[in-house]
Amino acid sequence: MKKTIHRWVEMQFQPDKIEAFLQVFEESKEKIRARSGCLSLQLIQDSEQPNILCTSSVWESIEHLNSYRDSELFQATWARTKPLFAQKAKAKTFKLIDWQP
Repeated sequence: MKKTIHRWVEMQFQPDKIEAFLQVFEESKEKIRARSGCLSLQLIQDSEQPNILCTSSVWESIEHLNSYRDSELFQATWARTKPLFAQKAKAKTFKLIDWQP
């Protein structure tokens, strides 16, 4: 079984900034998915607090994730996203240990 890296980023937005973030995500998502080593990217919204959204991405390796995080694409996307926050984002990186479809 391949040991992939799963990255979760929880973001709480100012309620009036959600649409602005959705536009940033729409413009960036296919470029992120096309990055070397990116296996998937999803956007998830909290069902009870709609101003909380999470990105969930799966990467072939930590090196692939770090390459993306060091890229101009990430820097530009993050620069547009960060001012929309109501509070600091929370990010976690996990290693896959076991998975059964």
